[in-house]
Amino acid sequence: MTPELARLAAALRESRARTGLSLAALAAKTAFSKSSWERYLNGRTLPPRTAVQELCRLAGEPDGRCLALWEIAESQWSGRATQAGRASPPVAGPVPPPDPVEAGKGGGHRGAATVAVLASVCAVAVGGVAVTLLLLPRHSHEPRPAAVSTSSPGPHCRASSCEGKNPMAMFCAATPDTLATRHTATGAWLEVRHSKVCGTSWARMWGTRTGDRLELTAGGRTRGAEVHNTVDADSFVYTPMTVTRPGTVLRTCFRPAAGAKGGGQEECFSSVSR
Repeated sequence: MTPELARLAAALRESRARTGLSLAALAAKTAFSKSSWERYLNGRTLPPRTAVQELCRLAGEPDGRCLALWEIAESQWSGRATQAGRASPPVAGPVPPPDPVEAGKGGGHRGAATVAVLASVCAVAVGGVAVTLLLLPRHSHEPRPAAVSTSSPGPHCRASSCEGKNPMAMFCAATPDTLATRHTATGAWLEVRHSKVCGTSWARMWGTRTGDRLELTAGGRTRGAEVHNTVDADSFVYTPMTVTRPGTVLRTCFRPAAGAKGGGQEECFSSVSR
C-alpha cells in the first residue's frame, strides 16, 4: 500500500464510521458491492472517484478533503505503469520497441518487421510481454502489486514544534482521535481532534457559511479559524494546532456569522484530551 493510498483509506474509514453503516448497508445504499468497499476501506485498491463522493454524501460531510486525497493517490496509482516502463530493459539492437496498439492486440503487420524481430527474438519477446502487461485496461477492482514503500510518512512536527501549525500540512491529521462532535443550531458541524503522535489538538468545522468562526482554547492558548468565502464553506476549515497532554481541558466555541439562522448565538462546549 502506498502512503498516498493509506491516507485516503484512513479518511474513508473515518467517514464510514460517521455514517454508522455496516459494509452490507453501505453496499445497499451505493453502487458498489460489500467486497469492493472492504477493499477500498482497507487500502487494497483505489476506489472510483464516485465511491468517495457517495461515502461523503452518506456521512453528511463535504467531499473536498477526501477528493483531494483521492487525486494524490490516483496520480501515484496511475503513474506506476510509466515508471515501470522506464525501468524496463531496452530491446537489443536497433529494432524499435513493439507498437503499443499492436502489442495489445497480440498481432500486427508482418513482413520486413518480422525478419527484424526474429533477429533478436528473446529480447523482443521479453519486451513485448512487458509492454502488453503494462497496457492492459485498468478496469478491474482487484488489488494491484504493492509499492516498495509500505509505511505512511510520519508527522512533520511533534509537541511544541507543532504549535500554531496546520494539522493537515504537518500530517498530524492522518489518524487522529475525535474527542467531541457537535451539530450547531445553524446547521454547522464541529469536531475536536487530537493526535497522540504529534501531541496536539485542534478543531474543525464544515457545513458552514461565510463569516462563521471557530476557536479552540487550551492551557491559556486560543487558536481560531474563520470561513472566509464559499470555497471554505464547501470544505473543512481547521484551527491551527495547540500542544495538549492527556487530561488537558479543551474549550471550543463556535461563533456564527451575523444574521445566521438559529439566532446566531455563540455555542461553546468542553472536552478533554486523552
